[in-house]
Amino acid sequence: MIEVKNIHKSFGKLEVLKGVNLKLNKGEVVSIVGASGAGKSTLLHIIGTIDKANKGEVLFDGKNILTLKEKELAQFRNKKIGFVFQFHHLLPEFNALENVCIPAFIAGDSKSKTEKRALELLDFMGLSERAHHKPGELSGGEQQRVAIARALINKPLVILADEPSGNLDSKASESLHNLFFNLRDNFGQTFVIVTHNKELAQMTDRTLTISDGIINQ
Repeated sequence: MIEVKNIHKSFGKLEVLKGVNLKLNKGEVVSIVGASGAGKSTLLHIIGTIDKANKGEVLFDGKNILTLKEKELAQFRNKKIGFVFQFHHLLPEFNALENVCIPAFIAGDSKSKTEKRALELLDFMGLSERAHHKPGELSGGEQQRVAIARALINKPLVILADEPSGNLDSKASESLHNLFFNLRDNFGQTFVIVTHNKELAQMTDRTLTISDGIINQ
């Protein structure tokens, strides 16, 4: 479904990615591991089109998305890619339901259709009773589940998660990790997860290691 070909990325004279290649299949849960500074998050951001490679291709169903113009790229990113970060980036002035709805509103979906799906996702996340609570009234684990529901609202091709359990305690982390697999089993979702968490990496279908700017598969 997704193929990354010969991705190079430098910051000034520092070459972080030196020709990364990988293939991701639909419904896979894949983890990317490696030392700090190895380029894991940089690669994830390039796959997610929020950073640009110096060289290489990112193919979604055979189409190189790096050739899209900015407006087309923004639309593709909104509809086809879901992001989950270590810091939840929920908007504090909006409640959980409203936060989940935002990407769908940006995509132009109707309020009734969007809120119906958002409530279904929050129910799946076990957050039905928290739908009208603002982020400050939710635990860290609850906030992260809201962020995942937000990532799923537009039914994206892939969820890209960058250290998603990095700020959670061990119990919340375990719950979050199990949730990823439940989502894959129920929605056929593909996950690419950058993590330092060894337990999560061991649970995934495949673990890819970045070392010296390339992926060892």
